[in-house]
Amino acid sequence: MSIKLSIIIVNWNSLDYLRKCIPSIYADPSLENFEVIVVDNASHDGSEQFLGECFPDARYVQSSVNLGFAKANNLGAAHARGKMLLFLNPDTEVRDGAIERLCGAFQRLPNPGAVGCRLLNSDGTLQTSCVQSFPTVLNQLLDAEVLRQRFPKAHLWGTAPLYADGSAPAEVEAVSGACMMLSHEVFESVGGFDSEFFMYGEDLHLCFKTRQAGFHNYHFGGVEIIHHGGGSTRQLSNSSNAMMHESVYLLLLKSRGKLYSLCYRGTMVGAALCRLLLTVALLPAYRARSKIREWNLSMRKWVTVLRWGLGLENRTDQCVESAENSTLTGRNM
Repeated sequence: MSIKLSIIIVNWNSLDYLRKCIPSIYADPSLENFEVIVVDNASHDGSEQFLGECFPDARYVQSSVNLGFAKANNLGAAHARGKMLLFLNPDTEVRDGAIERLCGAFQRLPNPGAVGCRLLNSDGTLQTSCVQSFPTVLNQLLDAEVLRQRFPKAHLWGTAPLYADGSAPAEVEAVSGACMMLSHEVFESVGGFDSEFFMYGEDLHLCFKTRQAGFHNYHFGGVEIIHHGGGSTRQLSNSSNAMMHESVYLLLLKSRGKLYSLCYRGTMVGAALCRLLLTVALLPAYRARSKIREWNLSMRKWVTVLRWGLGLENRTDQCVESAENSTLTGRNM
């Protein structure tokens, strides 16, 4: 029997999440002809033993080093036998036959590239990052939660389909890599995830490539998946700001050229300086409201952005360099 769908999950010290994610997949009686592939990014956190004992049909691929999200997903896709691929974060939980319904919607779409669904936070609230626009200097400069809440349907964010009536698929620029479905053929035709991205930005770049190749990316609001968010990435909190900005810079370099990406870097330097001056000026207000911890977090964030913009902070290159010398082993449990 041919495999309809390969579900690829990249794990990095996320066993606690896997214990909820994997059972939620297999609990769906409507899901047929599928396989689950877990790629472990050198965490050796007991996920192999867990799968072997509880879900022996799952396929397990072990990497001896942390490959990052893009390379690890490409590795999983290389082992995949399904006609469709679903890239799923380990910190997700599937409910109400979501994957099977997403497959059905996918197969009815005209010329689909990357397709995503509605992601919910742990408390059931909407996670607006499930739909995104491609980064520009302007939307990165204005990227603030207060503006997103005030103007949720603004073209800058690309999130208007999240607030549209009905659950019909809507064409969007990009969907989140936390839950992203593509046909195996399309994924291979655009070269998969770009391995130059270690973490962050690889999903946006893949969506950019599918659009450039003439395919259409869609958001299907009729399907909901819980995305607890921050699972593995919380462990990278000290470097995540630099990595995210470097990823945006790399994406702009690949999609808009050197001059535009340098303009983005310069804009972030200016924004960081302004935010640091404003944060320092607001110190008395933070103290009066007993929010010194929040003040410290804001200072550290914008110092990191400033250092990144000046070329003093870039952990991404170090991570990618270590991944270049990887040795991979894979086995079917």
